[in-house]
Amino acid sequence: KFPGLISGCTMDWFARWPKDALIAVAKHFLSSFEIQCGEDTKEQVVYSMGYIHDGVAEACTKYFERFRRSTHVTPKSYLSFIANYKEIYLEKCKQKNDMAQRMNTGLDKLNEASESVAELSIELVGKEKELAVSSVKAEKVLADVTVQAESAEVAKQEVQKIKDKAQAIFDSISVDKAMAMEKLEAARPALEEAENALLTIRPSDIA
Repeated sequence: KFPGLISGCTMDWFARWPKDALIAVAKHFLSSFEIQCGEDTKEQVVYSMGYIHDGVAEACTKYFERFRRSTHVTPKSYLSFIANYKEIYLEKCKQKNDMAQRMNTGLDKLNEASESVAELSIELVGKEKELAVSSVKAEKVLADVTVQAESAEVAKQEVQKIKDKAQAIFDSISVDKAMAMEKLEAARPALEEAENALLTIRPSDIA
């Protein structure tokens, strides 16, 4: 006859756990869970979980007293809270390990780069010494080549002078040869007449 009475009522089936029980449950689930901290810190974590859940239960009671609305935290909520803590802790540990691994890799690369730079610096010092020696040798060779070039230029000038003298003598001989040829050509008719005259002489004319 009064359906609104039943639908508008809420039965409180959830008994509030005492704080000691919450701490005992957290200790049970976290005792074998590896946390990177000391035993004192781990006990404080266990105590904090029980204290937080008990505080949420107290807040639910005050919320009901003020707004007349029931909100509950159940044992399953507490177990989910512990499980979520473990999951988030493992996730954060993995992130931290990954970041540490990347940082270590970066540090290794930096160390390798530093060693390479040191080795290159040593090689550079050696190369600079070799370059200085090579520069001295190159300057010496350049000086020798310059002296040889100057000597070659002097020799070239001497050869040119001798060549010019030889050319002058050759030109003079050519002129003399041309004049001799002209005189020979001029004397050729007389020579031919003499030869012809010799041919006309008989032995009886000589006797």
